[in-house]
Amino acid sequence: MRIAYLCKRQYMSYDVIADRYARLYEQPRQLALRGHEVLGLCLSYRPTQARDEWHPANPGRLRWIGLTPGHTGGLRYPHQALRLLRAFAPDVVVGASDALLIILSRWLAGRLEKPLVIDLYDNFESFGLTGVPGVRRLYRQALRHAHGISCISPALAHYIQTTCQPAGLVIALESTINAGQFRPMDRTACRQQLGLPPSARLIGTAGALDASRGIDTLYRAFYQLTEHNPDIYLVLAGRTGSPIPAHPRILYLGELPHDHIPAFFNALNIAIICIRDTAFGRYSFPQKAYEILACRIPLVAAALGSIGDLLKDAPDSLYRPDDDQDLASKITRQLNQPRPPDLPVPTWADQAEKLERLLVRTLSAKY
Repeated sequence: MRIAYLCKRQYMSYDVIADRYARLYEQPRQLALRGHEVLGLCLSYRPTQARDEWHPANPGRLRWIGLTPGHTGGLRYPHQALRLLRAFAPDVVVGASDALLIILSRWLAGRLEKPLVIDLYDNFESFGLTGVPGVRRLYRQALRHAHGISCISPALAHYIQTTCQPAGLVIALESTINAGQFRPMDRTACRQQLGLPPSARLIGTAGALDASRGIDTLYRAFYQLTEHNPDIYLVLAGRTGSPIPAHPRILYLGELPHDHIPAFFNALNIAIICIRDTAFGRYSFPQKAYEILACRIPLVAAALGSIGDLLKDAPDSLYRPDDDQDLASKITRQLNQPRPPDLPVPTWADQAEKLERLLVRTLSAKY
């Protein structure tokens, strides 16, 4: 197949093309590795360097083009994208990353008279863009008329089916990891690499350190734990959306390069996944869940949505969302009797096989 994949350029503080990061990079790459010809078209919302480059992906081919907004602020993107896609002549168009890109992808697929598949890595209705007049309506229209939709969680797939009644097949396709990227590592060596206390008990989390994601619940739980645990530390890495409390045993490592995250998780006694019961949280599936599971370390996560379903047979790994006392209690249990869940972890190659089946199915759809 010839697959056009449209997404935004900046994703979770990373540049999709330059950093080759996560879902928006791995989906096109893995499809190319399965023998397809893929054009990844990245549109930036802020000034950055334009790119046009081929990435290794035998036996297929993978070309990335990164457009920049220029002096028109991106108003030329639709016609630039249409010109590039006409030259590429795709069999199917995949739209991803936010409501505006999905609306644009629907327009492009219609102009090209090609099937449209939409990928949702979050509930985009919870993003600020859908507050712009008309965007939510056009976004839902795109979902309703798409020939296939892949969602980051079963909960989101169910939500899309019930609210939009899409004509095409809807599947769950969680974000995950590459084989061998995350694995058990020597804890002492990982702590030494990151400059962490060698013999302390470390709990921590990485990612968006923001009140909207529930980080305040972790702070409150940590303060409770310090009352009876003089050797416990809270270690944090990621983008800060709210001030980090000043405490001698709260260690902030900044925004670590992604290739340092395996060492970060392996340095911990317990990893924490904070989620709140919001329009964003209840439909999410944090990629770090599989990262932590692959490292085979204990974790405690909010009992919400697909994470709650994944860990349903490990009750000591789940806490009630926004309940700092329950979180502190579950951390204590895991410190006293560590029980890392033994669950299978899919790879990006596994997920690409599912996405490929969805794309193939759309080729036989009637228009």
